Amino acid sequence: MLWLEIKKIAIVIAGAFLTALGMNLFLIPANVYSSGFTGIAQLLSKVLTDYTPIHISIGFLLLLLNIPVAILGWKKVGKSFTIYSFISVVLSSLFLELIPVKQMSHDILLNAVFGGVIIAVGVGFTLKFGASTGGLDIIAMILSRMKDKPIGPYMLALNSIIILTAGFLYGWEKALYTLVFLYTSTRVIDTIHTRHSKLTAFIITKKADEMKKAIHAKLVRGITMIPAKGAFSNETREMMMIVITRYELYDIERIIRDVDPNAFTNIVQTTGVYGFFRKD
Repeated sequence: MLWLEIKKIAIVIAGAFLTALGMNLFLIPANVYSSGFTGIAQLLSKVLTDYTPIHISIGFLLLLLNIPVAILGWKKVGKSFTIYSFISVVLSSLFLELIPVKQMSHDILLNAVFGGVIIAVGVGFTLKFGASTGGLDIIAMILSRMKDKPIGPYMLALNSIIILTAGFLYGWEKALYTLVFLYTSTRVIDTIHTRHSKLTAFIITKKADEMKKAIHAKLVRGITMIPAKGAFSNETREMMMIVITRYELYDIERIIRDVDPNAFTNIVQTTGVYGFFRKD
């Protein structure tokens, strides 16, 4: 258990470092805007610098914007998830201050693509290990749970505000390159983690009772028990069916690995859930 927590912290640190690296070496020098609260902090910092005598760093603004979201996430999403997400935000803010802003390429397209890939690798692995980079992730999750709709449209709507504002203030070419960044980062995150908001896990195990207790101790999800029989071995086993959100994938994988490493698990996309599905 301790080793897993250390590993998770290490992934969060690496993810925050990659986010800051992608920002300071690629996006910021090229004036390409990131997504989420990082993009909002980037845009606010530039607007304040260009239109007022006030200068506030991107790292500080990112931390400031995430404080009320962290409080909201603590109440609505979950304590463990919010703690790790806020740690990610704090570290990202710190690395943004420590890593110097340096232009690696004068080609704006290369900056948008490579910045998107580097940041997405950090975000993807952070999500894969049961945390997030905070900000819009948490807001989109809360909105998604309130309406029981996919997270994607909320993320798109919130990021569209960044793109439109950047285009209006600094030219539509910058907004178009921001779209290139968003497309690249989204594709990489989907490859590393998953693009589906809900998933169904089918678990075939000889330790059904232990597995059921372990899942219920960690997740507030219903489980359907289905009798199963091996066609070759003729052994009788239990198949467990459970619907989870993408943010619970790390927890379910860890539970299965701890209780029965030999369990056969099939995790599939869930396009819709009809009936009761707990949203909080």
